Amino acid sequence: MMIASILIGILLVASLVYTFRAGRAVDVRNSEVDKEISGTIKKNWVSLNPIFLAYIIGIGAMLLYIVYHIVR
Repeated sequence: MMIASILIGILLVASLVYTFRAGRAVDVRNSEVDKEISGTIKKNWVSLNPIFLAYIIGIGAMLLYIVYHIVR
């Protein structure tokens, strides 16, 4: 069970890195034709992004699961 948790953690970190790289590539490619980003999104860029919310919820659930098994 511990191996599965470690593999899931590695997968989460790798997919997060891949997401950042893909986002950076899209920003560079579309930087000339994109519209200006609104102020609300600039202030709340994490809370309004569903990808970051999914990572935060997933990592939180994984940590709770690990703590549960440690305490039990």
